[in-house]
Amino acid sequence: MLGITGFTFFLIAVFLLNVTPGPDTAYIVGRSVAQGRGAGIVSALGISAGCIVHTLACAFGLTAILAASATAFTVIKMAGAIYLIYLGVRLIFAKHDDADAARQAQANEKAAPKSLHQLFAQGFVTNVLNPKVVLFFVSFFPQFVAADSQHKTLAFLTLGIVFIAMSTVWNSFVAWIAGSVTARFAGKSGVKKWLDRGVGGAFVGLGIKLATSHR
Repeated sequence: MLGITGFTFFLIAVFLLNVTPGPDTAYIVGRSVAQGRGAGIVSALGISAGCIVHTLACAFGLTAILAASATAFTVIKMAGAIYLIYLGVRLIFAKHDDADAARQAQANEKAAPKSLHQLFAQGFVTNVLNPKVVLFFVSFFPQFVAADSQHKTLAFLTLGIVFIAMSTVWNSFVAWIAGSVTARFAGKSGVKKWLDRGVGGAFVGLGIKLATSHR
């Protein structure tokens, strides 16, 4: 459908990525604890809005650049596969510090209260201007689109919509329970370590599979 390949693996990878605590999770938890669940949900929506920008840029930008060259598309996919392996290795061997997590949570809680408009805007701008997010979208999405697809734009948009929908649901859930379960869960470096290793292993496996597959 639309030249999308490995859609089931895409869903699994997005799920694992979402449940692994990261900067977005820390921001949402901090705002939820400091200003309530509504603030956390609005922050999550701001982050999702930022992902819409990345999805559109990926869909129309990559399609326009690579439409005339299957070779260029293959090069992008190979570079993306290598980047995914790099991300996976970093997650597997990442160090975890409860003290750092505690300091981050305290900093978020002590931040000056913001209006819902400010929270949405901050989540949006932080996501849009994060070069790591840009690089992730450019490297991750092309792995699930066939090089000979005649509908690359629609394929990218479809993957982006699924990614945003899953992320929004998860981040809103995190915001909803941040005042109780998530606040304690986020500080457990042992749990985060194994989540990171699980996602890291998935990314390494995906990267190797893509780098060695025939295009």
